[in-house]
Amino acid sequence: MPTHRSRGFTLLELLVVVSIMALATAGVGLAMRDSGSTLLEREAARLSALLESARAQSRGAGVPVRWRATPQGFRFEGLPPSGQAALPTRWLDAGTVVRGQPVLVLGPEPLIGPQQVFITHQQYPERVLRVATDGVRPFFVETAQ
Repeated sequence: MPTHRSRGFTLLELLVVVSIMALATAGVGLAMRDSGSTLLEREAARLSALLESARAQSRGAGVPVRWRATPQGFRFEGLPPSGQAALPTRWLDAGTVVRGQPVLVLGPEPLIGPQQVFITHQQYPERVLRVATDGVRPFFVETAQ
């Protein structure tokens, strides 16, 4: 009388399945990145580029320019009318908030002194990014401590 021995999965088969599940989970985790973090990083990078643009326009025109945070967004003071029309005055997302010093002096001198502004989002107040310069190098973005 033949006996049939039930056979399970081999260790190799189980390892393959577990590794496929781990890769799929990692892929989903990367695809579903925190939208608040991404949004704030995009706002900070955009602000950094706008500040550098206004700084260059200030040096080119030889006029002092200030960046000022407002309840609705921000504004560049001192730019010629053609320069003001080219630069936006609103955040990409209305929930973006400025913390700290809301005024930056952008020129016309090539060396402007250290400048910084802290931005966060209303829905993610624990996430704060710093847009700063030492006055010589361009503005950069980093996580505030």
